Amino acid sequence: MDEVSKRIRELRMEKKLTLKELSEKTGLSISFLSQVERASSSIAITSLKKIADAVEVPITSFFEDYENKNYLVKSEEQRPFRIEGTGAKYTRLGGEFSARGIEPLLVTFSQGQPKEKTVSHPGEEFYYVLEGVLLFQIEGKEYLVKAGDSIHFPSHIPHSLENPLEQDAKVLCVVTPVIF
Repeated sequence: MDEVSKRIRELRMEKKLTLKELSEKTGLSISFLSQVERASSSIAITSLKKIADAVEVPITSFFEDYENKNYLVKSEEQRPFRIEGTGAKYTRLGGEFSARGIEPLLVTFSQGQPKEKTVSHPGEEFYYVLEGVLLFQIEGKEYLVKAGDSIHFPSHIPHSLENPLEQDAKVLCVVTPVIF
């Protein structure tokens, strides 16, 4: 998290933005942004995406340097990473090219991972469970999604998910808009 916090501050300073200006561009509070920059608060991926857009960089610039200008992503080139506060491991499966519209990911949700905070944001989400089970709550209704099942919904509907079992759940996930 410290690296992400430092990178947010560096990019804000490079763009000559005050915390107030960044707050106005992102819709995030000044106090929250200050806490994130000091690494005293974790940040959700949706908030990180807002910051990336505001400072005009891809969200990947906050993580390990990884760029693929090819269409093919070989298994040995895939770099799993974690985002603090999620308990999940993400692996980007798509290349980078202009006008990408989807974000394909392989996501591993740790065993017994607690329910994530309910969120809503623009876009769509598609999950295909390869191994294990995930429990989704979408608009207050529960969906148990087992290996071989899939779920697809508009992200603007309030939703959350959890891994209720004592085994990891591995999922093919495709989301819009592109976040990494």
